Amino acid sequence: MDNQQFKFDAIAVIGLGYVGLPLAVELGKKYKVIGFDIDASRIEALIRGVDETLQCTTEEIQAAKQITFSNDLSTIKDCSVFIITVPTPVDRLKQPDLRPLLKASEMVGSVLKIGDLVIYESTVYPGCTEEDCVPILEKVSNLKFNQDFFCGYSPERINPGDKINTLTKIIKVTSGSTPEIANKVDALYASIISAGTHKAPNIKVAEAAKSIENAQRDINISFVNELALIFDKMNIDTQDVLAAAATKWNFLPFKPGLVGGHCIGVDPYYLAYKATSLGYHPQVILSGRHVNDQMSYFVTNKIVQLLISNKVAIKGAKVLLLGVTFKENCPDIRNSKVFEIYELLEKQGLQVFAFDPFANEAEVLEKYQIKLIHELGTYDAIVLTVAHNFFKSLNYASLKKSNDTVIYDTKAFLDKKIITARL
Repeated sequence: MDNQQFKFDAIAVIGLGYVGLPLAVELGKKYKVIGFDIDASRIEALIRGVDETLQCTTEEIQAAKQITFSNDLSTIKDCSVFIITVPTPVDRLKQPDLRPLLKASEMVGSVLKIGDLVIYESTVYPGCTEEDCVPILEKVSNLKFNQDFFCGYSPERINPGDKINTLTKIIKVTSGSTPEIANKVDALYASIISAGTHKAPNIKVAEAAKSIENAQRDINISFVNELALIFDKMNIDTQDVLAAAATKWNFLPFKPGLVGGHCIGVDPYYLAYKATSLGYHPQVILSGRHVNDQMSYFVTNKIVQLLISNKVAIKGAKVLLLGVTFKENCPDIRNSKVFEIYELLEKQGLQVFAFDPFANEAEVLEKYQIKLIHELGTYDAIVLTVAHNFFKSLNYASLKKSNDTVIYDTKAFLDKKIITARL
């Protein structure tokens, strides 16, 4: 198909986090783009070329010559394409929290015009775009869906902190509310995604594809996490078992660990919610979530057991958690399970200290009331919770309070010779 048949005058990207900013920057190299976010401090930093999520460098932001950053809704009123990339978290009951998505839909609806296109990238359950978002667009704009305005869905596949599998190098799934709009959405993304696009037959298929991507990974990780729980009782090193099993050509190399972040630990609940609303109670998806959600308790108990084995008094023992982000080499703390471990250890009477050179200290303090330390001392237990490359260079011998100090590696990241045990 000839992409030139479609013209894209001005594009608004709503939400400039880990997903929205890389997209806005890439589009800003070819089109006039307004990067919109309600966070004034975020906009101020981006105008200076500073991305605190570390997804984009100053040079990359400055290379997007046609981009403008703003938190003023009136600046996007002349755009004809609106791409919504706001978060879709779950609440404390593990139910979908659509408030950011619906609020963004209201904002776009207030400036929507005849002929405009609204594309959603936020991860949702199948049907959410047309059943939850479109009615709001119609109500606020007083326009008719698929007559006055149109919608598309192209699920984000951003991997925070990954400098290899970046936006343009990952195939983009696209879809539209009519066949012509599907072609238009596909053409837009095809113009910036060098890896190519995959045009789904409809919006629900694209939504469902995104849902199962992370649910599948969550289930696979839950399997090896359950193995870790079993092998721990057998006094078998799980990593040694996986290394042996991996010699078979078709063995899938998943590793046990803490499952957090904005995708894997959240998205399966969206799919489960939709299935339950239709009268089907998903068993495999929720059992996988149950296993992964209990890993912070397992890690906490393991630390305590190791201290007891080394005859270290639990009350008042000093524990260092190395890393609080949900994954390595990035500052993203969303849904990080490390904070659960911190709280659980404190409840058992231990003194807990957290060190992370990537995490935003102010954000951690505001959200979890935890003050990150800047200088390292000596500890009764050292727990590697995040595999930041920086932690490879630490002198672990100097961090040990005594020969009985426990070093527990939840990531199989450190030299096996220096650790007490690993997950």
